[in-house]
Amino acid sequence: MINNIKTVFSIKDLENLSGIKAHTIRIWEKRYNILEPMRTDTNIRFYNLYNLQKLLNITLLHEYGYKISKIATYPEEKIPQLVREIISKKNSQNYAITSFKMAMMNFDQELFFNTFDWLISEKTFKEVFKEHFLPLLKELGLLWQSETITPANEHFMSHLIKQKILIYTESLQIRKPTKTDRIFVLSLPLNEIHQIGLLYLQYEILDRGYKTIYLGESMPIENLQDLTRHFENITFISFMTVQPDRSVINQYVKSMGQKLLQKNNEIWLMGKMVEHIDQNGLSERIRIFDSMEETINMI
Repeated sequence: MINNIKTVFSIKDLENLSGIKAHTIRIWEKRYNILEPMRTDTNIRFYNLYNLQKLLNITLLHEYGYKISKIATYPEEKIPQLVREIISKKNSQNYAITSFKMAMMNFDQELFFNTFDWLISEKTFKEVFKEHFLPLLKELGLLWQSETITPANEHFMSHLIKQKILIYTESLQIRKPTKTDRIFVLSLPLNEIHQIGLLYLQYEILDRGYKTIYLGESMPIENLQDLTRHFENITFISFMTVQPDRSVINQYVKSMGQKLLQKNNEIWLMGKMVEHIDQNGLSERIRIFDSMEETINMI
């Protein structure tokens, strides 16, 4: 819906998106006139996408040693030109995240693809995901919680990242598995829809030569149980980002253990909600991981 797209920003939004404190932005405005906010009838500042883009560019130059007093003397067209020169050195991690943010705010697929292509020309997909997508996704979660961005912004960017993971995953899926001692089944609990971490984990597992079965979001335990009749030595992997609720999570994990741990099967769990799991008396074949990195190292 068009009214769900954000084109006007408060100074707090600018702080959240740029990392520059609102107090500092006000000083830069007052002393150097670097932004030209509009004002409401009650004299409250607000900013448009042009202001946001300019501030993000200035922030990048500032991080690279340019003084605000100097930047303020440049003609408008020089700021993006200097940013492009920094980019051309292909050493600016911050630029990529800034560029992805602008792609998100403007719903600009071309900018997203151009930024990704620039990164992938120098890095592996794993490096792009860990150095750029992961920090970006963490930041998007905070920006969404603070209402700096709308669900439309977040969904737009998440979909593009998922798309890239799927493209790189498909190139591995067509290869014959080289390791047959174990099979990985990846799914999310009921009402859990946050798939990106699980999708990327599938990419890492496939890259290590294992077969995966990806079942995705909102999968009942009983349906997972069906797979135990078809395969042996299954490792069931699940991300618990917002579900199950902390009031039922221990019962849920206990039920997983009872229904899925036949033979040599294992259950690997990660995500924000796992901190609420009581690990006392938990089967040693149910493993709780604090991070994706820790999980990847166990594959």
